[in-house]
Amino acid sequence: MTASTEARETALWAAQAAADKLATDVSIVDVSDRLAITDAFVLASAPNERQVQSIVDEVEDRLREHGIKAVRREGVAESRWVLLDFVDVVVHVQHAEERAYYSLERLWKDCPTIPFTDSALPPAARVASTPVTPSAQDADAVPGGFSGEGEAAPQALDPATSDAPQADTTR
Repeated sequence: MTASTEARETALWAAQAAADKLATDVSIVDVSDRLAITDAFVLASAPNERQVQSIVDEVEDRLREHGIKAVRREGVAESRWVLLDFVDVVVHVQHAEERAYYSLERLWKDCPTIPFTDSALPPAARVASTPVTPSAQDADAVPGGFSGEGEAAPQALDPATSDAPQADTTR
């Protein structure tokens, strides 16, 4: 079973509200197969407590505009990890240090994610970037560059001519 359409929509509104207040690492995890109490988690980070509170306020205001009110708020006093419970969606806004330490994405890694792209990004940034293959002319500009065929130039493979530090293999 996947998250309901209403839960997905609510999660996307919450994620966009967080992104609009400059939250970092915004993601949505569909936990509906694993938890009976909610359908999705919205995860967002901020570099300081003031920013965490600003994101929380914006998420609550934005969802209230859609007629959705949080039934529970936790962690607001400290503003290090604030949890907003909207029943079908739980929003976690964490200080960057808590986000790294608790790593909720790792705990819920077996759950699918719901794609989210910040609508404030320019259209070019929304498209997944494709790797750029260097051309033959780039080989002259970059030391140890590339040959025209996408292979490393011979001097880049020869440790005697490379400027890179060599690994110590003595024991």
